[in-house]
Amino acid sequence: MPLILSLAIACAITPIDGDNVRCGRENIRVLGIDAPEMPGHCRRGRVCAPGDPYRSRERLREAITGPASIERVGRDRYGRTLAVVTVNGVNLSCHQLAGDAAMYRPDWDNGGRIARDCYSSAPRAFDQLGARPGRGSPASHQLGDPRSTRPRSRASQLSS
Repeated sequence: MPLILSLAIACAITPIDGDNVRCGRENIRVLGIDAPEMPGHCRRGRVCAPGDPYRSRERLREAITGPASIERVGRDRYGRTLAVVTVNGVNLSCHQLAGDAAMYRPDWDNGGRIARDCYSSAPRAFDQLGARPGRGSPASHQLGDPRSTRPRSRASQLSS
C-alpha cells in the first residue's frame, strides 16, 4: 500500500464550484461527489448532476471557515488533485452530500472512503442509490459501508 502524505500547507481554500476548490495554484477535486455544473460547463452528451450550482458553491464556501487538511489521493484525468478535504474537522464531501448540494459517485470514490466517512451524516445521498447498509443490499457492499457484513470480491464488483 503506497504511503500517502498529507502535508499542512498554508493557503486560502477557495471554492471554484460545488466540488472543486483551489489552494494557491493547486486545483483540487473533492473526492467522491458530483455537484451541479456552473452554466456553460456541462459538456454536450454528459449527464450532469442536478441542482443549483450557485447554491452548491455557496454551501461549500460557508463550510470553509478555518484551517483545512488536504489528504491527496491521486489525480483525475484533467490533472486536478483528488483529495479528501477537511475544514475544522468537517469532511467537505460529507458536508455537500448532507446538504443535498452534490450527489455521491461511487465510481469517483477511491476505495470507498467517502461512503464509509459520510453515510451517517448523509444517508439519503446513499439511499437514493439503493445503498442501505445493514439490510444486505448488494449496493451497500459495493459502496464499502463499514456496517456491511459480506465483502464483495473484485470480480463481482466488476460484473455489477
